[in-house]
Amino acid sequence: MEQQVEKIEQNFYKDVILKQKDKMAIILFLVCLTVWLLGEDSQSFLAWWLFIGVIGCCFMPFTGLLFSGFRDRGWLFSKVIGIAVSGYVTWLLVAVGVLKFTAGTCLMVTLLCMGVNFLLVYWQRQKKCNVFPVNEGNLVFWEEALLFVVFLLWTYVAGFRPQAFGEEKFMDFGFMAAMMRSTELPATDIWYSQSHINYYYGGQYYAVFLTKVTGTQIASTYHLMRTLIAGMAFALPFSLVRQVTEDYFKEKFSRRDHIKKKPLLQEKLWKRWSLCSGLLAGAAVSLAGNMHYVIYRMILPSVKTSEKDYWFPDSTRYIGHNPVTSDQTIHEFPAYSFIQGDLHAHVVNIFFVLTVVGLLYTWMKCGKHRRRETLFQMPLLMCGVFLGIFQWSNAWDFAIYYVVICGVCFFRNLARFQDWKEGIWSSVVQWIELLLLSLLVALPFTLKFDSGMAQGICLAENHSAFYQLCILWGLPVSIVIFYLLKIFLENGKCTPLQWLERTLTADLFVIVLCLCALGLVVMPEIVYLKDIYEETAARSNTMFKLTYQAFILFGIGMGFILIRFLSQKCLWARGCGILGTVCLLLTFCYTGTAISQWNGEVWNREGYQGLDATAFLETEFPGDASAIRWLQSKVSGTPVVLEAPGDSYSSYCRVSAMTGLPTVQGWYVHEWLWRGEPDRLNEEKAQIETIYTSVEEGQVRNLLDRYQVSYIFIGQMERESYPNLNETLLRSLGKVVFEDGAIVVQVN
Repeated sequence: MEQQVEKIEQNFYKDVILKQKDKMAIILFLVCLTVWLLGEDSQSFLAWWLFIGVIGCCFMPFTGLLFSGFRDRGWLFSKVIGIAVSGYVTWLLVAVGVLKFTAGTCLMVTLLCMGVNFLLVYWQRQKKCNVFPVNEGNLVFWEEALLFVVFLLWTYVAGFRPQAFGEEKFMDFGFMAAMMRSTELPATDIWYSQSHINYYYGGQYYAVFLTKVTGTQIASTYHLMRTLIAGMAFALPFSLVRQVTEDYFKEKFSRRDHIKKKPLLQEKLWKRWSLCSGLLAGAAVSLAGNMHYVIYRMILPSVKTSEKDYWFPDSTRYIGHNPVTSDQTIHEFPAYSFIQGDLHAHVVNIFFVLTVVGLLYTWMKCGKHRRRETLFQMPLLMCGVFLGIFQWSNAWDFAIYYVVICGVCFFRNLARFQDWKEGIWSSVVQWIELLLLSLLVALPFTLKFDSGMAQGICLAENHSAFYQLCILWGLPVSIVIFYLLKIFLENGKCTPLQWLERTLTADLFVIVLCLCALGLVVMPEIVYLKDIYEETAARSNTMFKLTYQAFILFGIGMGFILIRFLSQKCLWARGCGILGTVCLLLTFCYTGTAISQWNGEVWNREGYQGLDATAFLETEFPGDASAIRWLQSKVSGTPVVLEAPGDSYSSYCRVSAMTGLPTVQGWYVHEWLWRGEPDRLNEEKAQIETIYTSVEEGQVRNLLDRYQVSYIFIGQMERESYPNLNETLLRSLGKVVFEDGAIVVQVN
C-alpha cells in the first residue's frame, strides 16, 4: 500500500514538473516571439510587462481581499489596482506640493505602496487569511498568457502606423510630453502658456507615470499605453465574465439540487462554458464592431452596387452623416479607438471602468449585507476611489459609473433585505458614502479646474432615425430583451421583491449592467450636454461618451447571455443564442477590416516601422524636424516657445506637441472648448501675428515680455501663416541657437 502511495506521489510530481516545463517553454516562446516581432521595441515592451507583472503580484494582498469570491482572487485586476493606487498616491503628493514629479518620486511611492502590501501579508498570516490563488496556478498562467498575447499583437499592429500625427494625437502626445518635462502637476498647458492644463488629464498622466517608473521614453510608451489598454480590454472582461458564468452555473444547480448528478462532469462542463463566455465577452468588448459594419460592408455590397466604398470610421459616424444632417453625431467603440490610435481620456479609462465593474460583482457576491455593516465595505470604497480618479481621467465616466454603482447597490440591497424601506435606506447611505469619498479623492484636481466647458443640460431637439438606432444597437438590445423575457418566465408570477430574490446573483448583476447600457443609449435622445458644437453637432459629444460605455457594458452582458442561452435545453433560447452569437462573431470581422485599411498588410513584417511616435517628423516636416529634435534634447524645463497657432486637428502646433514646451496659443477650438474665451483667444492670436510680422521692435519686445517667451520658432507653418514674416527683426531679438531649414531664436 505504501509503495502504491509513493508511486502515485512520484507520478504526481513528474506531472507537475512536466507542466512547469511546458509553462517555461511557452514563456520562452512568447519572449522570442516578442523579440522577433518588435525588434528593438521589445525592450520597452518587456520592461512594461515586467513592471506590470511585479506590481500586480505585490498588490495581491490587497486585491485578494477585494476579490475573495473570484477563483483567481482578481489576479488581472490586481495589475490595474496597483497602477491606479500607486499612480494616485504619487499624483496626490505632487499635486499638493509635497513631492516633485520625477522618476525617483514615482519609483519611491510605488515601492512604499508595495511595502504596505507586504505588511498586509503579515497581518493576513496572523489571521490565517489566504488571498493568493494558490490552487489556481493554471488559471493564472493562462490569464497571464492571454493578456501577454493580446498586448503583444496590438503593439505589433501599432508599429505599422506609429506616427502621433492626425486626429487628436498632437494633443495626447503633447500632454504626455508636457508632464514628462514638468515637476509639478497639473503641468503648463502646451497650447496656453499662461495657465496649466484645464482638462481631465489623468489618462495621459498614468501613461507618463508608467513611463517614468519604468525608465522608458514617451516616443514608444505613447503606443505601449494604448496597446496595454487594448490588452486589458480583452483580458479583464474575460476574467470577470468567466467568473460570473461559473457562479451562475454553481448557484443554478445548487438551487435545483442537480449538483448531485455527476458533480465532476457538471463542473467540467461549467468550466468549459465559463471559458467560452469569458472569451466571447473579451472579444465583444475589445474586438467587435457594430451591425453597421455587417450591413454596409458585408450584406449591401453583395446585393447592390454602392456609390461609396466602406471606410472603417463609417461605423462610428452614421447618425447625422449618412444621410448628412445638421445633427452629426459620434458613436465610437473600443476596437475603433485601438486602431485609430488616439490616447484620449475615454480610451485610457477603459481598464479603470472594467475594474469598477469587477469590484461591483465581487461586492454583489461576497459583500456584507447586514444593516450595521452597510458602510465601509472595501469593494464599494474602492469603487469610490475610482470614481474620484474618473473626475480627472474622464469626467463623463464619473457620472456614468456613479449611476451604475447606485443601480447595483439598489437592486442588490432590495434582493438581500427583502424590504423596501431597509433596501432603499441602505442604498441611499451607500450612495452618499461613495459620492463624498469620490469628491474627496478628486479634490486636488477640482480645486484647480475651471469647469466652464459644459454650458448646461438641454432637451434634445434632434432625434436619431429609428432604423439607424436599430442598425447600431439592435443586436445587443434584442439579446437583452429576450434575456429579460427568459428571466421573467423562469421566475414565474411573484412580487418585485420575490422576483429579485429568485433571480440568481449573476443574472441580477448582468441585468443591472444591461439596463444601464440601455439607458445610456436612450439618454442622448432625450437630453444632451450643451457645448461649443451646438450648431451642427449638438448631441455629438453626449452620444459619444455615453454610448461608448454602453458598448462596453453590452459587450460584458452579451458574453454571459449568449452562453447562458446556448447552454440551455429551451429551444427558443438556444435559437436566440445561436443567432446572436453568429451576428456577434460577424462584427468581430470589423477589426480585421479596419486594421487592413488603416495599418496596412500587418501579415508582412517588412511593413513594421517601430513604435517611435515622433519618427514622422522627418517625412512630414523635413524642414522643421532637426529644429524640433534640437529643442527636445537641448532645452530643459518648460520655457515658452512661440510658434504659429492654428486650427484643431491640423498640422499646426507640431513644436509644442512633440517637445512638451508650452506655446502662447495652440489649437484654437480645443482652447475655446477648455477655457470658453473666444474673444481673448482672438486677441492673443492677433498679437502673435504682430510678433511675427511687425516692424516695431519695441512693440514686439513688449509682447514677448508679456507672454514670457524664451524661444521663437520660425519654420514651415510660420512662413505659411505669415507671408509678411519679418525674419530680420526676429533674428535681432536674441541669439539664433539653431538653424537648419527652421530657425530657433533664443530671446534676450
